[in-house]
Amino acid sequence: MEVILLERIEKLGQMGDVVSVKPGFARNFLLPQKKALRANDASRSYFDERKAQLEANNLEKRADAEKVEEKMTGLAISIIRSAGDSGQLYGSVNSRDIANCITEAGFSVSRNQVLMDRPIKMLGLHNYRVRLHPEVEITVTVNIAQSDDEAAAQLESGKAIIPSQSGDDDDDDNSQFVGTFGAEDDDRDDRGAPEAPATTAEPEADADAEQPEPAA
Repeated sequence: MEVILLERIEKLGQMGDVVSVKPGFARNFLLPQKKALRANDASRSYFDERKAQLEANNLEKRADAEKVEEKMTGLAISIIRSAGDSGQLYGSVNSRDIANCITEAGFSVSRNQVLMDRPIKMLGLHNYRVRLHPEVEITVTVNIAQSDDEAAAQLESGKAIIPSQSGDDDDDDNSQFVGTFGAEDDDRDDRGAPEAPATTAEPEADADAEQPEPAA
């Protein structure tokens, strides 16, 4: 099916291009979203008459989107979810969840503007593109954690906090302590037990010495 694009569509074409698409894609997305017109004589005449106005509207919307892009630069949103020891979520985070969080942060976007192939199913930091305009996109960091404190720690370190891995550092410290303690014991064993202090022998009594006479 051929359509005339009314705006730039990624991997498809620019405004005014006549492109061939699958009928379902045209009927379910392009036509109802007013992103394209059926490629017939009437539509071509309509587009040619309004081309200048359409291009002016597009430039105005792009300028607005670029202003929003500047404000959103570096945006990171946190979403709190429960997860297992391996870091896998009990459930998932989808484009609607992300769009809602971005909107709560003060930037109105819809789920269709969040570009993601599949939902998020793991804790950690995930980068996703948000399309503010057909020609303007920005990357947003989606921080999935089990608590606000963990979200802050993940954002600071740039690493996911996985429950099954959180004790590794403590184990290393304990191993080092045990190793040091054992080494001290070995050193003591090598040195042996402390020697008992030397004692002074009592002089033996002289059998030939005079004995004092008993008192009368």
